[in-house]
Amino acid sequence: MTRTAALNKTKNKKNVPVFNTGKLLQYSENNFPIIQRDISWLSFNYRVLQEAKDPNVPLFERLKFLAIYSSNLDEFFRVRMANHRSLLRVSKKTKKELHISPKQIVRDIQRMVDRQQKEFSRIFEEEIIPELKQYNINLLRRLDLNDTQKTFVENYFKDHMLPFVQPVLLVKNKIRPFLNNAALYLTVWLHSKESNNPADEYAIVKIPSDHLPRFIELPSSSDRHDLIMLDDIVRHSVSWMFPGYSIKDTFSIKLTRDAELYIDDEFSGDLIQKIKTSLTKRQVGPASRFVYDREMPAELLDFLKEAFDLDKYDLLQEGRYHNNFDFFKFPDFGWQHLKNPPQPPMPFTALEAASDIFQQIQRKDHLIHFPFHRYDAVVRFFEHAARDPHVTHIKIVHYRVARKSQIMQALMEAVKAGKQVTVFIEVKARFDEEANLRWGEKLEQAGVNVHYSFPGVKVHAKLALVRRIEDGQQRLYSYLSTGNFHEETAKIYDDMGLFTADPRIVHEVSRIFSFLETVKIPEQGFDHLLVGQFNLRTGLEKLIDFEIEQAKLGKRAEITLKMNSLQDEDMIEKLYQASRAGVKIQLIIRGICCLVPGLEGFSENISAISIVDRYLEHSRIFIFHHDGEELIYLSSADWMVRNLSYRIETAFPIYDEQLKNQIKDFIVIQLSDNVKARIIDKDSLNQYREDESDMAVRAQIEAYYYVKRTQEGEDEPSKQA
Repeated sequence: MTRTAALNKTKNKKNVPVFNTGKLLQYSENNFPIIQRDISWLSFNYRVLQEAKDPNVPLFERLKFLAIYSSNLDEFFRVRMANHRSLLRVSKKTKKELHISPKQIVRDIQRMVDRQQKEFSRIFEEEIIPELKQYNINLLRRLDLNDTQKTFVENYFKDHMLPFVQPVLLVKNKIRPFLNNAALYLTVWLHSKESNNPADEYAIVKIPSDHLPRFIELPSSSDRHDLIMLDDIVRHSVSWMFPGYSIKDTFSIKLTRDAELYIDDEFSGDLIQKIKTSLTKRQVGPASRFVYDREMPAELLDFLKEAFDLDKYDLLQEGRYHNNFDFFKFPDFGWQHLKNPPQPPMPFTALEAASDIFQQIQRKDHLIHFPFHRYDAVVRFFEHAARDPHVTHIKIVHYRVARKSQIMQALMEAVKAGKQVTVFIEVKARFDEEANLRWGEKLEQAGVNVHYSFPGVKVHAKLALVRRIEDGQQRLYSYLSTGNFHEETAKIYDDMGLFTADPRIVHEVSRIFSFLETVKIPEQGFDHLLVGQFNLRTGLEKLIDFEIEQAKLGKRAEITLKMNSLQDEDMIEKLYQASRAGVKIQLIIRGICCLVPGLEGFSENISAISIVDRYLEHSRIFIFHHDGEELIYLSSADWMVRNLSYRIETAFPIYDEQLKNQIKDFIVIQLSDNVKARIIDKDSLNQYREDESDMAVRAQIEAYYYVKRTQEGEDEPSKQA
């Protein structure tokens, strides 16, 4: 199906089924309605699953969304569900102090996930598999193999898999093997051939997907692509591993372990060593989820529960296969027509083609919009700074970074060129701790001045600063962004970044870096930036209060907020207060939204949508009407307790009128989406947003062409530059 045809099928797409998640509302400690954050997150992950079942999404992209859904869910259980399981283990006294019931939340989560997993299996078995067959891509099971393919599978097992499968016979109360986190295993139900009345016996075998590809291409005719999953090669070969036994059946299992790092919040001790110690424990943490094939008989499940010391809250049914994030690696056979049509990122000519990038930034602020623009301008900013003889200092905050990073290479080259380079590394960036520690050690070896995390506070701001000597005076240049300094995620995350030499901004960015380096509170404070731990929360509250006062005076009062997550109860209460005062509030929330829009007596003036599409919506944009002055901020911060209370974040103003108009145009495009936008409401039905327009508006495609049009209208770099 062509892109045009897909877009014109908007009305048909609305028939993609949704399901009600049940009674989701609860009340906060201050007695206003909210949706519990993890229930809201599961609703978001269902929006990802909706993409997998949308027939207008190209086939290989639907497989990718199955992978994203599964990857998201794995992290959820390793972190969030592990947290609830910990609450279940605490004393009754502590439970009474909670205004929520951990047991009820765990039950609600399990019910929602169980429904979603059944939907996942249905999509895969009844939609994806048949559509693959239409293109002669056949995912075979062991009983489907012809003789040639059986021989291939048997040889593949002996040549490649035998050293890794680790067969273990389970003996009750005697042999309890350790299950590695997220590793795939096959449980084997078998009987001894030597006994006249053989009793049930059980074993486990590892499926070595951590060593070998999950999808193996089989010999087939020229017009076919036959594949088999590694799991089914093990199933085919399992009888060889247990001579003297007859195999009755096999079922797949997987154990997910608690991945949260428990790091004290005291300002003492060696935090880096604490991180390293916690990382060694991550793979051996307590169970947070035991996934098993829903076809598994009850007696086998009972045996495994006892063998691996599991309880009912650990158990979760799935289909025949687990670790479905491996669909990221499903072979595409070079068939681009089954993927999204290309949207090649455009050059940001004003900076990429400039002979002096700093002169261009000095002339005016520049706003870059990924992934519609190339990331080259950001890379070139650092490479140019590393070579420029007038640059004396380069500073950057590193939260997540690419494994092969041109930016990090430029920083190390800058040291060789005599620059003073300072990098603040957040080693508590979840699941990136090891990579960040490796980069920290490499940078230190190169001579970079490296600062590490504060205990109790994460540094999540996306900032860089360059000091340059011009005509004997110091000149500062800054790059502030909603996303990380990561060349790879910039291709798939929707983010914005600002290059500026505006003294109002760059001097305050300099104060942030001084604080990170010295841990001394800046004497001058922040008048333009909103900075976590200083004025971010109070600044946002003041901006909302201003709109409330305008509404009470009968004036126009509006707030538009785009972010990943809205969870902070104080901010939700403030937005409810604004709605009751008559402030019109429009929300674009990709993930968690604990606020309940459109609720009588609380949020009649609040509407909310979520957009899930080919790119991950990651930019945070806050717009306040402000009596016609229209204040616009870009930010690294979501409105969650952790961002507003326990992180160094930034929200930075956009002062250039042309750039403000570009951001407002982008928001209008997002709010007009009637293809990929879902309505967020009290029922969490994830209904697709419809309007009266006959034209399909898909925001991420419209934004691409908008950027293309505005890019063509941008001034070329001056000849003097």
